[in-house]
Amino acid sequence: MTTSFETQTTGLLTLDGRHQKMYIDGQWVDSISGESMTTVNPATGAILATVPRSAAADVNLAVTAARRAFSGEWAGFRPAARQRLLLTIADLFDDHWDELTLCDTLDMGKPLTRARADRGRVTGMLRYYAGLATTLDGRTISNSLPGEFHSFTRKEPVGVVGAIIPWNAPIAASVWKIGPALATGCTIILKPSEEAPLSPLMIARIMEEAGVPAGVVNVVTGNGVEAGAPLAAHHDVDKIAFTGSTATGQSILRASAENVKRVSLELGGKSPIIVCADADLDKAVPRVGLAAFANSGQICIAGSRLFVERSIHDEFVERLGDFARKLRVGDGTDPDTEIGPVVSARQLEKVLSYVDSGLSQGARAVAGAKRLQEGSLGAGFFMAPTVFADAHDDMKMVREEIFGPVISAMPFDELGEAVHRANSTPYGLSAGVFTENVGKAHRTANALQAGTVWINTYHALDPAVPFGGFKMSGYGKEGGTEHVEEYLETKTVWIDIAE
Repeated sequence: MTTSFETQTTGLLTLDGRHQKMYIDGQWVDSISGESMTTVNPATGAILATVPRSAAADVNLAVTAARRAFSGEWAGFRPAARQRLLLTIADLFDDHWDELTLCDTLDMGKPLTRARADRGRVTGMLRYYAGLATTLDGRTISNSLPGEFHSFTRKEPVGVVGAIIPWNAPIAASVWKIGPALATGCTIILKPSEEAPLSPLMIARIMEEAGVPAGVVNVVTGNGVEAGAPLAAHHDVDKIAFTGSTATGQSILRASAENVKRVSLELGGKSPIIVCADADLDKAVPRVGLAAFANSGQICIAGSRLFVERSIHDEFVERLGDFARKLRVGDGTDPDTEIGPVVSARQLEKVLSYVDSGLSQGARAVAGAKRLQEGSLGAGFFMAPTVFADAHDDMKMVREEIFGPVISAMPFDELGEAVHRANSTPYGLSAGVFTENVGKAHRTANALQAGTVWINTYHALDPAVPFGGFKMSGYGKEGGTEHVEEYLETKTVWIDIAE
Protein backbone atom coordinates (compact mmCIF):
# COMPACT_ATOMS: atom_id res chain seq x y z
CA MET A 1 0.00 0.00 0.00
CA THR A 2 1.25 3.47 -0.88
CA THR A 3 2.21 5.51 2.19
CA SER A 4 4.66 8.12 0.93
CA PHE A 5 3.59 11.63 0.07
CA GLU A 6 4.70 13.95 -2.69
CA THR A 7 4.57 17.73 -2.41
CA GLN A 8 3.90 19.86 -5.48
CA THR A 9 2.67 23.41 -5.13
CA THR A 10 0.82 25.35 -7.79
CA GLY A 11 -1.12 28.59 -7.65
CA LEU A 12 -4.35 26.58 -7.67
CA LEU A 13 -3.65 23.53 -5.49
CA THR A 14 -0.98 22.24 -3.11
CA LEU A 15 -0.63 18.52 -3.66
CA ASP A 16 0.99 17.07 -0.57
CA GLY A 17 -1.48 14.40 0.42
CA ARG A 18 -3.93 16.90 1.91
CA HIS A 19 -7.66 16.79 1.28
CA GLN A 20 -9.16 18.72 -1.65
CA LYS A 21 -12.84 19.65 -1.68
CA MET A 22 -15.21 19.54 -4.63
CA TYR A 23 -17.21 22.40 -6.13
CA ILE A 24 -21.02 22.57 -5.89
CA ASP A 25 -23.17 25.68 -6.25
CA GLY A 26 -20.19 28.01 -6.03
CA GLN A 27 -18.97 26.46 -2.75
CA TRP A 28 -16.09 24.13 -1.89
CA VAL A 29 -17.63 21.22 -0.03
CA ASP A 30 -17.02 17.67 1.18
CA SER A 31 -19.27 14.72 0.50
CA ILE A 32 -22.27 14.42 2.78
CA SER A 33 -20.91 11.14 4.11
CA GLY A 34 -17.47 12.60 4.79
CA GLU A 35 -15.87 9.72 2.89
CA SER A 36 -12.87 10.34 0.63
CA MET A 37 -10.71 8.69 -2.03
CA THR A 38 -6.97 8.80 -2.61
CA THR A 39 -5.24 9.70 -5.85
CA VAL A 40 -1.57 8.85 -6.47
CA ASN A 41 1.22 9.72 -8.86
CA PRO A 42 1.54 6.72 -11.20
CA ALA A 43 5.23 7.47 -11.80
CA THR A 44 6.18 7.21 -8.13
CA GLY A 45 3.26 5.68 -6.26
CA ALA A 46 3.24 8.69 -3.92
CA ILE A 47 -0.04 10.07 -2.59
CA LEU A 48 -1.01 13.40 -4.12
CA ALA A 49 -4.32 14.13 -2.42
CA THR A 50 -7.62 12.84 -1.16
CA VAL A 51 -10.90 14.02 -2.65
CA PRO A 52 -14.55 13.57 -1.62
CA ARG A 53 -16.16 10.23 -2.39
CA SER A 54 -19.55 11.39 -3.50
CA ALA A 55 -22.76 9.42 -3.69
CA ALA A 56 -26.31 10.00 -4.89
CA ALA A 57 -27.10 12.63 -2.25
CA ASP A 58 -24.13 14.76 -3.32
CA VAL A 59 -25.05 14.38 -6.99
CA ASN A 60 -28.58 15.50 -6.15
CA LEU A 61 -27.24 18.68 -4.51
CA ALA A 62 -25.22 19.46 -7.64
CA VAL A 63 -28.16 18.81 -9.98
CA THR A 64 -30.43 20.98 -7.84
CA ALA A 65 -27.86 23.79 -7.96
CA ALA A 66 -27.50 23.42 -11.73
CA ARG A 67 -31.28 23.47 -12.25
CA ARG A 68 -31.66 26.57 -10.09
CA ALA A 69 -28.83 28.32 -11.93
CA PHE A 70 -30.27 27.40 -15.33
CA SER A 71 -33.44 29.38 -14.65
CA GLY A 72 -31.76 32.03 -12.50
CA GLU A 73 -29.06 34.62 -13.17
CA TRP A 74 -27.49 32.49 -15.90
CA ALA A 75 -30.68 32.61 -17.97
CA GLY A 76 -30.14 36.35 -18.36
CA PHE A 77 -26.69 35.97 -19.93
CA ARG A 78 -27.10 37.00 -23.53
CA PRO A 79 -24.94 35.34 -26.23
CA ALA A 80 -22.34 38.12 -26.16
CA ALA A 81 -22.07 37.83 -22.37
CA ARG A 82 -21.48 34.07 -22.62
CA GLN A 83 -18.90 34.77 -25.30
CA ARG A 84 -17.03 37.25 -23.08
CA LEU A 85 -17.10 34.79 -20.20
CA LEU A 86 -15.62 31.99 -22.32
CA LEU A 87 -12.89 34.32 -23.58
CA THR A 88 -12.07 35.24 -19.98
CA ILE A 89 -11.87 31.54 -19.10
CA ALA A 90 -9.56 30.95 -22.07
CA ASP A 91 -7.26 33.74 -20.88
CA LEU A 92 -7.19 32.21 -17.40
CA PHE A 93 -6.32 28.82 -18.89
CA ASP A 94 -3.37 30.53 -20.56
CA ASP A 95 -2.37 32.10 -17.23
CA HIS A 96 -2.60 28.79 -15.35
CA TRP A 97 -1.51 26.43 -18.13
CA ASP A 98 1.76 25.33 -16.53
CA GLU A 99 -0.06 24.50 -13.28
CA LEU A 100 -2.85 22.62 -15.01
CA THR A 101 -0.51 20.50 -17.11
CA LEU A 102 1.78 19.74 -14.17
CA CYS A 103 -1.30 18.49 -12.34
CA ASP A 104 -2.23 16.17 -15.23
CA THR A 105 1.33 14.86 -15.37
CA LEU A 106 1.38 14.13 -11.64
CA ASP A 107 -2.11 12.67 -11.51
CA MET A 108 -2.21 10.48 -14.63
CA GLY A 109 1.35 10.41 -15.99
CA LYS A 110 1.27 12.26 -19.31
CA PRO A 111 4.75 13.61 -20.14
CA LEU A 112 4.85 17.28 -19.24
CA THR A 113 6.41 18.39 -22.51
CA ARG A 114 3.58 16.76 -24.45
CA ALA A 115 0.91 18.06 -22.10
CA ARG A 116 2.15 21.62 -22.45
CA ALA A 117 2.24 21.29 -26.22
CA ASP A 118 -1.59 20.92 -26.15
CA ARG A 119 -2.04 24.50 -24.99
CA GLY A 120 -3.09 25.92 -28.35
CA ARG A 121 -5.62 23.16 -28.96
CA VAL A 122 -7.25 23.36 -25.53
CA THR A 123 -7.42 27.14 -25.23
CA GLY A 124 -8.36 27.19 -28.91
CA MET A 125 -11.40 25.05 -28.06
CA LEU A 126 -12.58 27.60 -25.51
CA ARG A 127 -12.14 30.46 -27.96
CA TYR A 128 -13.85 28.46 -30.70
CA TYR A 129 -16.90 27.86 -28.51
CA ALA A 130 -16.84 31.52 -27.54
CA GLY A 131 -17.07 32.38 -31.21
CA LEU A 132 -20.03 30.03 -31.68
CA ALA A 133 -21.96 31.52 -28.74
CA THR A 134 -23.23 34.41 -30.86
CA THR A 135 -24.07 32.31 -33.95
CA LEU A 136 -26.69 29.92 -32.55
CA ASP A 137 -29.50 31.02 -34.84
CA GLY A 138 -32.79 29.47 -35.83
CA ARG A 139 -34.22 29.99 -39.29
CA THR A 140 -37.34 31.24 -41.01
CA ILE A 141 -38.99 28.47 -43.02
CA SER A 142 -41.38 28.84 -45.92
CA ASN A 143 -44.42 26.61 -45.41
CA SER A 144 -47.19 25.49 -47.75
CA LEU A 145 -50.27 25.71 -45.53
CA PRO A 146 -53.27 27.63 -46.89
CA GLY A 147 -53.76 30.99 -45.29
CA GLU A 148 -51.02 33.12 -43.83
CA PHE A 149 -48.69 31.41 -41.41
CA HIS A 150 -45.24 32.48 -40.33
CA SER A 151 -43.02 29.58 -39.23
CA PHE A 152 -39.58 29.79 -37.69
CA THR A 153 -37.25 27.93 -35.34
CA ARG A 154 -35.38 28.90 -32.20
CA LYS A 155 -32.26 27.36 -30.72
CA GLU A 156 -32.56 26.86 -26.95
CA PRO A 157 -30.19 25.25 -24.43
CA VAL A 158 -31.02 21.64 -23.63
CA GLY A 159 -30.80 22.41 -19.89
CA VAL A 160 -28.83 20.63 -17.17
CA VAL A 161 -25.94 18.55 -18.49
CA GLY A 162 -24.22 15.70 -16.68
CA ALA A 163 -20.69 15.26 -18.06
CA ILE A 164 -18.70 12.14 -17.17
CA ILE A 165 -15.09 12.08 -18.33
CA PRO A 166 -12.19 9.58 -18.24
CA TRP A 167 -8.74 9.87 -16.72
CA ASN A 168 -6.63 9.81 -19.87
CA ALA A 169 -7.00 13.53 -20.80
CA PRO A 170 -8.67 15.36 -17.92
CA ILE A 171 -8.01 18.93 -19.08
CA ALA A 172 -9.08 18.50 -22.69
CA ALA A 173 -12.02 16.28 -21.77
CA SER A 174 -13.27 18.85 -19.26
CA VAL A 175 -13.08 21.65 -21.81
CA TRP A 176 -14.81 19.52 -24.45
CA LYS A 177 -17.79 19.34 -22.09
CA ILE A 178 -17.75 22.73 -20.34
CA GLY A 179 -17.09 24.80 -23.48
CA PRO A 180 -20.22 23.90 -25.47
CA ALA A 181 -22.36 23.90 -22.32
CA LEU A 182 -21.46 27.51 -21.52
CA ALA A 183 -21.65 28.62 -25.15
CA THR A 184 -25.22 27.38 -25.45
CA GLY A 185 -26.46 28.52 -22.03
CA CYS A 186 -26.63 25.12 -20.35
CA THR A 187 -25.47 24.35 -16.82
CA ILE A 188 -23.24 21.39 -16.08
CA ILE A 189 -22.19 18.86 -13.47
CA LEU A 190 -18.75 17.47 -14.31
CA LYS A 191 -17.86 14.07 -12.85
CA PRO A 192 -14.15 13.33 -13.43
CA SER A 193 -12.61 9.89 -13.11
CA GLU A 194 -11.54 8.82 -9.65
CA GLU A 195 -8.14 8.02 -11.19
CA ALA A 196 -7.40 11.65 -12.14
CA PRO A 197 -9.73 14.18 -10.48
CA LEU A 198 -7.29 16.97 -9.65
CA SER A 199 -7.05 19.09 -12.80
CA PRO A 200 -10.87 19.22 -13.09
CA LEU A 201 -10.87 20.64 -9.55
CA MET A 202 -8.29 23.19 -10.69
CA ILE A 203 -10.59 24.03 -13.59
CA ALA A 204 -13.39 24.64 -11.08
CA ARG A 205 -11.13 27.23 -9.42
CA ILE A 206 -10.67 28.88 -12.81
CA MET A 207 -14.46 29.00 -13.24
CA GLU A 208 -14.70 30.69 -9.85
CA GLU A 209 -11.96 33.16 -10.75
CA ALA A 210 -13.65 33.94 -14.07
CA GLY A 211 -16.91 34.85 -12.35
CA VAL A 212 -19.05 31.96 -13.60
CA PRO A 213 -22.30 32.22 -11.59
CA ALA A 214 -22.84 29.73 -8.79
CA GLY A 215 -24.32 26.44 -9.93
CA VAL A 216 -23.49 26.89 -13.60
CA VAL A 217 -20.40 24.67 -13.41
CA ASN A 218 -20.17 22.04 -10.67
CA VAL A 219 -17.42 19.43 -10.21
CA VAL A 220 -18.37 16.31 -8.25
CA THR A 221 -15.71 13.72 -7.43
CA GLY A 222 -16.44 10.06 -6.88
CA ASN A 223 -16.38 6.70 -8.57
CA GLY A 224 -18.56 5.52 -11.39
CA VAL A 225 -20.94 3.32 -9.44
CA GLU A 226 -21.58 5.71 -6.55
CA ALA A 227 -21.51 9.08 -8.35
CA GLY A 228 -21.52 8.50 -12.11
CA ALA A 229 -24.51 6.15 -12.18
CA PRO A 230 -26.79 8.43 -10.09
CA LEU A 231 -25.87 11.34 -12.35
CA ALA A 232 -26.71 9.34 -15.48
CA ALA A 233 -30.05 8.24 -14.02
CA HIS A 234 -31.07 11.55 -12.41
CA HIS A 235 -34.57 12.61 -13.47
CA ASP A 236 -33.64 16.31 -13.53
CA VAL A 237 -30.62 15.95 -15.83
CA ASP A 238 -31.55 16.76 -19.44
CA LYS A 239 -28.45 15.43 -21.17
CA ILE A 240 -25.50 13.17 -20.46
CA ALA A 241 -22.22 13.77 -22.30
CA PHE A 242 -20.01 10.75 -21.69
CA THR A 243 -16.49 9.80 -22.71
CA GLY A 244 -15.26 6.38 -21.66
CA SER A 245 -15.67 2.66 -22.19
CA THR A 246 -18.33 1.10 -24.36
CA ALA A 247 -19.61 -1.02 -21.47
CA THR A 248 -20.18 2.06 -19.30
CA GLY A 249 -21.75 3.86 -22.24
CA GLN A 250 -24.27 1.03 -22.57
CA SER A 251 -25.11 1.38 -18.86
CA ILE A 252 -25.64 5.11 -19.32
CA LEU A 253 -28.00 4.47 -22.23
CA ARG A 254 -30.07 2.18 -20.07
CA ALA A 255 -30.13 4.71 -17.23
CA SER A 256 -31.14 7.52 -19.60
CA ALA A 257 -34.46 5.81 -20.25
CA GLU A 258 -35.71 7.09 -16.88
CA ASN A 259 -36.52 10.50 -18.35
CA VAL A 260 -35.54 9.90 -22.00
CA LYS A 261 -32.65 12.31 -21.59
CA ARG A 262 -30.39 13.35 -24.46
CA VAL A 263 -27.16 11.29 -24.61
CA SER A 264 -23.91 11.72 -26.54
CA LEU A 265 -21.29 8.99 -26.26
CA GLU A 266 -17.60 9.00 -27.18
CA LEU A 267 -16.69 5.40 -26.46
CA GLY A 268 -13.95 2.87 -27.04
CA GLY A 269 -12.04 2.00 -30.15
CA LYS A 270 -9.77 -0.55 -31.75
CA SER A 271 -8.42 1.63 -34.51
CA PRO A 272 -6.79 0.09 -37.58
CA ILE A 273 -3.87 1.53 -39.51
CA ILE A 274 -3.21 0.40 -43.08
CA VAL A 275 0.30 0.87 -44.47
CA CYS A 276 0.62 0.38 -48.23
CA ALA A 277 3.82 -0.59 -50.02
CA ASP A 278 4.03 2.84 -51.64
CA ALA A 279 4.05 4.67 -48.27
CA ASP A 280 6.92 6.92 -47.24
CA LEU A 281 8.35 4.70 -44.51
CA ASP A 282 10.51 7.42 -42.99
CA LYS A 283 7.32 9.30 -42.17
CA ALA A 284 5.07 6.32 -41.58
CA VAL A 285 7.16 4.49 -38.97
CA PRO A 286 7.27 7.24 -36.31
CA ARG A 287 3.69 8.31 -36.98
CA VAL A 288 2.39 4.77 -36.66
CA GLY A 289 4.49 4.33 -33.53
CA LEU A 290 3.10 7.41 -31.84
CA ALA A 291 -0.41 6.51 -33.01
CA ALA A 292 -0.09 3.46 -30.76
CA PHE A 293 2.19 4.68 -27.98
CA ALA A 294 1.23 8.34 -27.36
CA ASN A 295 -0.11 8.85 -23.83
CA SER A 296 1.16 5.31 -23.12
CA GLY A 297 -1.52 3.97 -25.45
CA GLN A 298 -4.19 5.29 -23.09
CA ILE A 299 -6.26 7.01 -25.72
CA CYS A 300 -9.46 5.92 -27.39
CA ILE A 301 -8.07 6.52 -30.88
CA ALA A 302 -4.86 4.53 -30.34
CA GLY A 303 -3.88 2.82 -33.59
CA SER A 304 -3.38 -0.65 -32.15
CA ARG A 305 -4.21 -2.85 -35.18
CA LEU A 306 -1.57 -2.54 -37.89
CA PHE A 307 -2.06 -3.93 -41.39
CA VAL A 308 1.08 -3.75 -43.53
CA GLU A 309 1.31 -4.74 -47.20
CA ARG A 310 3.22 -8.02 -47.32
CA SER A 311 6.10 -6.82 -49.52
CA ILE A 312 7.20 -4.31 -46.87
CA HIS A 313 5.82 -6.01 -43.77
CA ASP A 314 9.04 -7.42 -42.32
CA GLU A 315 11.03 -4.24 -42.91
CA PHE A 316 8.31 -2.04 -41.49
CA VAL A 317 7.81 -4.14 -38.36
CA GLU A 318 11.54 -4.24 -37.66
CA ARG A 319 11.82 -0.48 -38.06
CA LEU A 320 8.78 0.00 -35.83
CA GLY A 321 10.38 -2.21 -33.19
CA ASP A 322 13.56 -0.10 -33.32
CA PHE A 323 11.45 3.04 -32.92
CA ALA A 324 9.66 1.56 -29.89
CA ARG A 325 12.91 0.53 -28.19
CA LYS A 326 14.38 4.03 -28.58
CA LEU A 327 11.45 5.83 -26.95
CA ARG A 328 12.43 7.22 -23.56
CA VAL A 329 10.08 5.93 -20.87
CA GLY A 330 10.05 7.67 -17.50
CA ASP A 331 8.54 10.13 -15.06
CA GLY A 332 6.47 12.68 -16.96
CA THR A 333 8.12 15.57 -15.14
CA ASP A 334 11.45 14.69 -16.78
CA PRO A 335 11.70 16.89 -19.90
CA ASP A 336 13.36 14.03 -21.80
CA THR A 337 10.50 11.61 -21.18
CA GLU A 338 8.50 10.63 -24.26
CA ILE A 339 6.30 7.90 -22.75
CA GLY A 340 5.04 8.10 -19.17
CA PRO A 341 3.49 5.45 -16.92
CA VAL A 342 0.06 3.92 -17.27
CA VAL A 343 -2.39 5.41 -14.82
CA SER A 344 -2.54 2.74 -12.11
CA ALA A 345 -1.37 -0.66 -10.93
CA ARG A 346 -4.73 -2.08 -12.00
CA GLN A 347 -4.32 -0.71 -15.52
CA LEU A 348 -0.78 -2.07 -15.73
CA GLU A 349 -2.03 -5.52 -14.75
CA LYS A 350 -4.71 -5.30 -17.44
CA VAL A 351 -2.17 -4.38 -20.14
CA LEU A 352 0.19 -7.17 -19.06
CA SER A 353 -2.69 -9.66 -19.18
CA TYR A 354 -3.27 -8.76 -22.84
CA VAL A 355 0.45 -9.17 -23.55
CA ASP A 356 0.41 -12.62 -21.91
CA SER A 357 -2.67 -13.50 -23.94
CA GLY A 358 -0.95 -12.52 -27.20
CA LEU A 359 2.16 -14.53 -26.37
CA SER A 360 0.11 -17.57 -25.40
CA GLN A 361 -1.76 -17.38 -28.72
CA GLY A 362 1.47 -17.38 -30.73
CA ALA A 363 2.28 -13.72 -31.31
CA ARG A 364 5.96 -12.75 -31.39
CA ALA A 365 7.21 -9.80 -29.34
CA VAL A 366 9.43 -7.62 -31.53
CA ALA A 367 9.83 -4.98 -28.81
CA GLY A 368 8.69 -4.48 -25.23
CA ALA A 369 6.08 -6.90 -23.86
CA LYS A 370 7.20 -6.28 -20.29
CA ARG A 371 6.91 -4.01 -17.31
CA LEU A 372 9.83 -1.63 -16.79
CA GLN A 373 11.21 -1.71 -13.25
CA GLU A 374 14.83 -0.62 -13.52
CA GLY A 375 15.94 1.98 -10.98
CA SER A 376 13.35 4.64 -10.21
CA LEU A 377 10.88 3.06 -12.63
CA GLY A 378 10.26 0.28 -10.12
CA ALA A 379 8.10 2.51 -7.94
CA GLY A 380 5.73 3.38 -10.77
CA PHE A 381 3.52 1.70 -13.33
CA PHE A 382 5.66 1.68 -16.45
CA MET A 383 5.06 -0.47 -19.51
CA ALA A 384 7.56 -0.84 -22.35
CA PRO A 385 6.20 0.21 -25.76
CA THR A 386 5.30 -3.12 -27.30
CA VAL A 387 5.27 -4.29 -30.93
CA PHE A 388 3.87 -7.72 -31.81
CA ALA A 389 4.33 -9.59 -35.09
CA ASP A 390 2.74 -12.88 -36.16
CA ALA A 391 -0.58 -11.64 -34.81
CA HIS A 392 -3.91 -12.60 -36.33
CA ASP A 393 -7.38 -11.11 -36.37
CA ASP A 394 -9.04 -13.45 -33.88
CA MET A 395 -6.52 -12.92 -31.06
CA LYS A 396 -7.97 -11.37 -27.92
CA MET A 397 -5.40 -8.56 -27.93
CA VAL A 398 -6.29 -7.75 -31.55
CA ARG A 399 -10.06 -7.75 -30.95
CA GLU A 400 -10.29 -5.89 -27.64
CA GLU A 401 -9.30 -2.39 -26.55
CA ILE A 402 -6.14 -2.61 -24.42
CA PHE A 403 -5.58 1.02 -23.38
CA GLY A 404 -1.86 0.50 -23.17
CA PRO A 405 1.21 0.92 -25.44
CA VAL A 406 0.70 -2.23 -27.54
CA ILE A 407 0.41 -2.59 -31.32
CA SER A 408 -0.17 -5.80 -33.27
CA ALA A 409 1.15 -6.06 -36.85
CA MET A 410 -0.36 -8.28 -39.54
CA PRO A 411 0.42 -8.58 -43.27
CA PHE A 412 -2.08 -8.15 -46.11
CA ASP A 413 -1.93 -8.84 -49.85
CA GLU A 414 -4.76 -6.82 -51.38
CA LEU A 415 -6.02 -3.44 -50.21
CA GLY A 416 -9.63 -4.62 -50.31
CA GLU A 417 -8.67 -7.42 -47.94
CA ALA A 418 -7.05 -4.92 -45.54
CA VAL A 419 -10.15 -2.70 -45.56
CA HIS A 420 -12.43 -5.67 -44.90
CA ARG A 421 -10.30 -6.79 -41.97
CA ALA A 422 -10.02 -3.23 -40.65
CA ASN A 423 -13.82 -2.95 -40.67
CA SER A 424 -14.31 -6.35 -38.99
CA THR A 425 -14.73 -4.90 -35.51
CA PRO A 426 -17.66 -3.63 -33.48
CA TYR A 427 -15.80 -0.33 -33.08
CA GLY A 428 -15.57 2.55 -35.53
CA LEU A 429 -13.86 5.49 -33.89
CA SER A 430 -10.86 6.20 -36.11
CA ALA A 431 -8.47 4.75 -38.66
CA GLY A 432 -5.22 5.60 -40.43
CA VAL A 433 -3.94 5.04 -43.95
CA PHE A 434 -0.40 5.55 -45.25
CA THR A 435 0.02 5.75 -49.03
CA GLU A 436 1.49 8.14 -51.56
CA ASN A 437 -1.32 7.41 -54.05
CA VAL A 438 -4.03 10.09 -53.77
CA GLY A 439 -6.74 8.03 -55.43
CA LYS A 440 -5.99 5.04 -53.22
CA ALA A 441 -6.11 7.29 -50.15
CA HIS A 442 -9.56 8.64 -51.03
CA ARG A 443 -11.00 5.25 -51.93
CA THR A 444 -9.73 3.70 -48.72
CA ALA A 445 -10.97 6.58 -46.56
CA ASN A 446 -14.40 6.22 -48.16
CA ALA A 447 -14.49 2.47 -47.49
CA LEU A 448 -13.35 2.53 -43.85
CA GLN A 449 -16.13 2.46 -41.25
CA ALA A 450 -14.75 5.06 -38.85
CA GLY A 451 -15.73 8.51 -37.66
CA THR A 452 -12.27 9.92 -38.40
CA VAL A 453 -9.79 8.71 -41.02
CA TRP A 454 -6.27 10.13 -41.06
CA ILE A 455 -4.19 9.91 -44.24
CA ASN A 456 -0.38 10.00 -43.81
CA THR A 457 -0.84 11.46 -40.33
CA TYR A 458 -2.52 10.60 -37.03
CA HIS A 459 -3.94 12.37 -33.96
CA ALA A 460 -4.68 15.58 -35.90
CA LEU A 461 -7.49 17.38 -34.04
CA ASP A 462 -8.87 20.90 -34.33
CA PRO A 463 -11.75 22.62 -32.50
CA ALA A 464 -13.54 23.40 -35.76
CA VAL A 465 -13.41 19.80 -37.03
CA PRO A 466 -15.99 17.30 -35.70
CA PHE A 467 -14.81 14.14 -33.96
CA GLY A 468 -16.86 11.09 -33.00
CA GLY A 469 -17.40 7.43 -33.71
CA PHE A 470 -19.46 4.93 -35.67
CA LYS A 471 -20.94 1.64 -34.46
CA MET A 472 -20.11 0.76 -30.83
CA SER A 473 -17.68 3.68 -30.59
CA GLY A 474 -20.69 5.86 -29.84
CA TYR A 475 -22.60 8.70 -31.43
CA GLY A 476 -22.65 12.47 -31.29
CA LYS A 477 -19.78 14.74 -32.23
CA GLU A 478 -17.25 16.74 -30.26
CA GLY A 479 -15.77 19.72 -32.09
CA GLY A 480 -17.23 21.71 -34.92
CA THR A 481 -20.67 23.23 -35.14
CA GLU A 482 -22.06 19.71 -34.79
CA HIS A 483 -20.84 19.68 -31.21
CA VAL A 484 -22.89 22.62 -29.94
CA GLU A 485 -25.98 21.18 -31.63
CA GLU A 486 -25.71 18.33 -29.10
CA TYR A 487 -26.40 20.91 -26.36
CA LEU A 488 -29.33 22.63 -28.10
CA GLU A 489 -33.01 21.99 -28.62
CA THR A 490 -34.75 23.20 -31.79
CA LYS A 491 -38.12 24.79 -31.08
CA THR A 492 -40.56 25.47 -33.91
CA VAL A 493 -42.95 28.44 -33.67
CA TRP A 494 -46.06 28.98 -35.84
CA ILE A 495 -47.93 32.29 -36.02
CA ASP A 496 -51.19 32.92 -37.83
CA ILE A 497 -50.61 36.39 -39.32
CA ALA A 498 -53.83 36.61 -41.30
CA GLU A 499 -55.96 39.69 -40.54
